[in-house]
Parts: sequence; structure tokens; C-alpha cells
Amino acid sequence: MILDRQLTLGDFIRVVRGGETVTLSDAARERILTARAVIERIVDGPDAVYGVNTGFGKFANVRIAREELARLQHNLIVSHAIGVGEPLPAEVVRGMLLLRAQSLSLGHSGVRPEVVELLLALLNAEAHPVVPAQGSVGASGDLAPLAHLALGLLGLGEMEYGGQVRPAADVLAGLGLTPLTLEAKEGLALINGTQLMGSLLALALHDARTLLHTANLAAAMTVEALSGSHRPFSEGVVRLRPHPGALEVAAEVRTFLRGSAIAPAHANCGKVQDAYSLRAVPQVHGASLDALMQAERVLEVEFASVTDNPLIFPETGEVISGGNFHGQPLALTADALKVAVAELGSISERRTEQLLNPALSGLPGFLTPQGGLNSGYMIAQYTAAALVSENKVLSHPASVDSIPTSANQEDHVSMGAHGARQLRQILGNVQNVLSIELMCAAQALDFQPLRAGRGVQAAHERVRELFPHLEQDRYYRPDLLALREDVVSGNLLRAGREA
Repeated sequence: MILDRQLTLGDFIRVVRGGETVTLSDAARERILTARAVIERIVDGPDAVYGVNTGFGKFANVRIAREELARLQHNLIVSHAIGVGEPLPAEVVRGMLLLRAQSLSLGHSGVRPEVVELLLALLNAEAHPVVPAQGSVGASGDLAPLAHLALGLLGLGEMEYGGQVRPAADVLAGLGLTPLTLEAKEGLALINGTQLMGSLLALALHDARTLLHTANLAAAMTVEALSGSHRPFSEGVVRLRPHPGALEVAAEVRTFLRGSAIAPAHANCGKVQDAYSLRAVPQVHGASLDALMQAERVLEVEFASVTDNPLIFPETGEVISGGNFHGQPLALTADALKVAVAELGSISERRTEQLLNPALSGLPGFLTPQGGLNSGYMIAQYTAAALVSENKVLSHPASVDSIPTSANQEDHVSMGAHGARQLRQILGNVQNVLSIELMCAAQALDFQPLRAGRGVQAAHERVRELFPHLEQDRYYRPDLLALREDVVSGNLLRAGREA
């Protein structure tokens, strides 16, 4: 991929997870050089410009001598690299490398091309600086995490390469790369930005898309297993309240149910209505889908944005301090997605209860034919309930909190990194909750004498390849973990769609 002005979520995933290599376009290189010339003129001139020849934050009024400018930038990185906690996963760091390079390539940051090229060299070599997860308040961007990212460029700190964590200097030497000596403005340009928030959010959004469509498939399986009505998913019903997400969800559920022999056989049964967790799937899942689509719009803007400070305007020679580094757009988006994804788990757990409760399902209690001697899937619902309850705590909006930093110079912060990390936890919880529903729906379908819709039938068969029917109690956690992997990878969803 050639890095230029446009970067899509699909591009991001192909690079970060697919390993596609990235090179800098000639146009981007020219933009970078033009902005750098502005910085060089400032260094040679008499004016004090924040971040170029002054201190930072509360020290913005301290003028720095020209011979100390390189040391100023070096000091900035080593003093700000004070994050704590577990290291971020490699894919998150890869996303940070890509997004930092993308933002700097837009030509309003004032770095040299060598800075961007080294970011891309590490990305392409799959050499990832070790970045602790905690320490960002999401205001001047993700300062501490990005400082740890920048440490790797200087040959300091540690890097993960080839499955091992080693000193960054050794990894750079092994790759034939020379550590950077930062020049004016470059350290600040590397750490003012929203790239931790952006990377976490982009990865979560991609996975949430797969999860939502898998939730549609799980709901269709449960509807068939419980001989539920298909009519609530009809286009005529949903069209009377035509939210885009609801329309898309209803259409997909109808597709999974197509060809069902179960629904016609129950056309004249005495049941009047299904539970909300079945018939309101388009409205509940659809609202979550609308939130995902809004998040994608936010990321499209963020991927095309310059988020450091101060900003360079080569056409006028101006250098302007602004607030593009503030994480509020991503913080609010992460909080909205936390709720949207958590709701997919909440309604899924209720469908699991519908499957397991004999008073609601008409099926054997806990889906075991010899209840009493066997507990069946009784405790699986406990686990789902525990995860859904944990998500309620994690869903509390991080962005409503703010705590001043830098001696009250930075007096409002976004906490966007908190929200994005919580979103990642919620996503993992809901992947487990949906896997439990799929496991139970497949067991319930085993008791159905009639053939389900084609998409449901294919998904049922795929589950059975991974997870044999539970006739007697056994240790089935490994089977559930295998099913979860199929949910996360999208393989189960593909099976349902291809049918």
C-alpha cells in the first residue's frame, strides 16, 4: 500500500492484521519536505514558536537555545515514556505505527521524511516497540503511550520482534536501521496525537462488525430452535420505522431463515407473540449497527486528520497552536460503541435463557434429555450473565470524567484511551456470550425434527463440526473455546452467509 492522503478501515486492517507493506508516496514526501522547510526557517530566525524552540505545557514560555533543540526533543521522549500496565497487543502497536505515519505524512507536522520512513520500516519489519497500556488521559493526545512508541525509533526501550522482546537498539541493528536523532519539533510531533485511541477503536470496530452480523445469525438460529415467528422480520414491518440499521438487520435475518421448514409447520399454533429478545432483534441489533456506522464515519475523518501541535501551514508559513490532539471525538465514539456492543451481549443472554428454561422453550430443561443426573447447559447461562453484568460496569462512559494535568494548562481531558480499552474488553466478553448462545441454539436445533433455514442449517452444521451434541455431561469448555475462535475469525458467519 502507498501511504497518501486517504486511509480506509479496510486498508488499516490489511496492513495491521494482514501484514501488507506500506511505502510513502512521492506526493507525501514533498508535503513533508515543504512543511519541514518552515521549521528550519524558524530555527534560524528570532521568533519563539511553541514546541520548536520553547518548552512544553506549563513551560511553553521558556525559550530554548538553538544548540539545545535536539536535546529538548530527546528529553521530551524519555521524560514522557512513563506508562504502566501490561504491554499493548502487537496489533494495537502496529495500528499506532501506521496511524502516526499517516498523520505525519499529511504535511502539517514539520518532521523530516526520515521520521515517517522509520515508522514504516518498523511496521513492515513487524518490529513493535513495547508500549504499556496505561498512562494516557487522551488530551494532548496519547502522550505516554506514543512516547514509548517513539522510544523505539531512538533505539531506547524494548521491542517485540520475531516473538521475542529485546532491547530496541539490538533490534534496529539487526534490521540494519539507524536510530533517529531527533531535530526541532520532531519529538513533539511524534507524541501529540490520538493514535492509541484510533488504533484501539479501529480494531474494535472491525471486530464489532463481524460480531454484530454473527449476532444476527445467532438470533436466527434461536428463532428456529424455538419455532419462533418470522413475521417480525418482514420488510413491511420494519419499513414503518425505517432506521437504516434495523432494515439491514431484518434483511440479513430473513436471508438466514430462507428455506425454513420450521416456520410453515407452526403457522397455526396457539402462540401469539414471541419474547422481545426474538421479535425485537431488528430494532435492538439495528440500533447497535447504526452506532457502528457512525463510528466508521468518525474514523474516516480521523484517518485523514493531522492531530499534533503546533500545526504547520506551509502556504503561509504560519505555525498555529490548536486542539486537534484532543481525543473527544474518539472518546465519545468509544463510549457509544461500548454501549452498542454490550447490548448485543445483553439481548443474546436473554435468548439463551429462552432456550434453556423449559417453561419458556418447551424443550428439555437446560437442553439435557436426562435432567437431574445431568446439568446440561445450566451454568453456561451463569457465565453469560456474569459477562453481561461485567459489561454494565465497563459501559460507564469514560468521557464524562476529566482531571486537569500539566499544572492546569491542560484543564479538560477526554479519557478516550480508557473508553477504547474498555471497548476491547466488552467486545471480548460479548464474543463469549454469543458463543454460548450459539452453543445452546445448536443443541436446541438437535431436538427440532424439521429442517431450519438454509443459513441457520449451515451454521448449525458448522457448530457441530467444532462442538459435538451434548448427550451426557462432559467437560465442554475446550469445545466452547473452539467455537469462540470461529466466531472471532468470522468463519461461522461465512458458513451461514455462503449457504
